[in-house]
Amino acid sequence: MNETINLLNNHRSIRKYTEENVKREHLDIIIKSAMAGPNWANGQQVTVIEIQDKAKKETLSELAGGQVWINDAPVIFVFCLDFHRLKIAAENQDRSFTLTNDSEYVLIGSTDVGIALGHAVTAAESLGLGTVPIGGIRKNPEEVIELLDLPKYVFPIAGLVVGHPANHSAQKPRLPLEAVHHMEKYNTELHDYIRTYDKTMSIYLEKRTSGADNSNWSHKILDFYERRLPLEYGRVKGVLQKQGFHLGKNKN
Repeated sequence: MNETINLLNNHRSIRKYTEENVKREHLDIIIKSAMAGPNWANGQQVTVIEIQDKAKKETLSELAGGQVWINDAPVIFVFCLDFHRLKIAAENQDRSFTLTNDSEYVLIGSTDVGIALGHAVTAAESLGLGTVPIGGIRKNPEEVIELLDLPKYVFPIAGLVVGHPANHSAQKPRLPLEAVHHMEKYNTELHDYIRTYDKTMSIYLEKRTSGADNSNWSHKILDFYERRLPLEYGRVKGVLQKQGFHLGKNKN
């Protein structure tokens, strides 16, 4: 395999960082690489807010649920879906702006963010840096919007912590390829693959936690989506609407 594929296949999230700062030129390379990725209709519906200020990082750490690596790492990028620039384009063209009255635009912006964030992770790791994405940015979205002074039609989707790794964590096992890569049509015969993966994850967690946790993937992910997600991310829909994104059908 070539160097790029080896890099992608060796990805792992890093949650412990040294105190060494990231070079300015490396941060610029990461953002340039993120923005070089494909995007919907060349609308470039992504904005990245770079934060190095210690007080802001501490606040973001608290808002994201007490994720201390946000505070410990030298920098966090907040990736936002952004239709504010399209609003300006409409104003420059003397046209009304009603695009965000359709939920499709949240999907478009979120997809663009995901692609950009993936490019940023790969660029950072190619420079010997570590990263960890932060979905917890959406736990308290209104406060994050206020902290970063985000205008209407902009919404924070995810953070990305970047820094020099203090250690390299173990690589978490993934689902078997047969469970995620289907040929010609969707294969619904997945029960055995998921049972096998549950055993793999149980062994991995038991080893990683020195026996304190041997739960499996099915239990953990169902618990997250059924119990934690509604409690921790329940404000997202309301704040999206406040930011001008109406999650219905465009009637215009």
